[in-house]
Amino acid sequence: MKITIVYDNTTDRSDLRADWGWSCFIETGKRNILFDTGGNGEILLENLRNLNIDPESVDDVVISHPEFDHIGGLSAFLNSNEKAIVHVPFSFRGIRYSNKVHFYKEPTEIYPGVFLSGELDKREQSLAINSAEGLVLIIGCGHPGVGNIMDAVSKFGNVYAVIGGLHGFNNLGILKEVSLICSTHCTKHKKEIKSLYPEKYIEGGVGKVLEFAGNEK
Repeated sequence: MKITIVYDNTTDRSDLRADWGWSCFIETGKRNILFDTGGNGEILLENLRNLNIDPESVDDVVISHPEFDHIGGLSAFLNSNEKAIVHVPFSFRGIRYSNKVHFYKEPTEIYPGVFLSGELDKREQSLAINSAEGLVLIIGCGHPGVGNIMDAVSKFGNVYAVIGGLHGFNNLGILKEVSLICSTHCTKHKKEIKSLYPEKYIEGGVGKVLEFAGNEK
């Protein structure tokens, strides 16, 4: 499995644009998934192009929650891809494209080894994908609380990695249970997380690539 950050607040590459928002492109080997769409469609599509990612190669779009910095690029993206299946929290409304849209209230396995937490606290869902080491958990902003999100997906396995925006999350002891942390976007306590877990912290930013051994089970 390969995860490429395509939208984030930072980047160390001159050919990519940083902007307030979050999105990553996930290649599972069977499905290509775009998680969130950042805040600006022009920037999203430009970054995808400069990362040699064809928007039409995306099979699924997962939206964590309907804040502008996570859905701002959705319309532009769907204009470029009419076949992608869109997976949204149960209360999300407003997609007026021909794409199929699925809504999730409860934790659900949407494909073998690919799981959604379902809408937590009536606002946000997260994505978890099996790897050889355990679940790779991808979070939008973490509004329901990282502990609650981990609990929601724990029925599918142990969380190995946490990637994404963690907002004001400060119960950092919870992260002792995971082996890899890549906090991005809106995370307020990046420095503290990096200081507490230097051996398993990975810096994010547009263009960052994370790879995980697959799980064929």
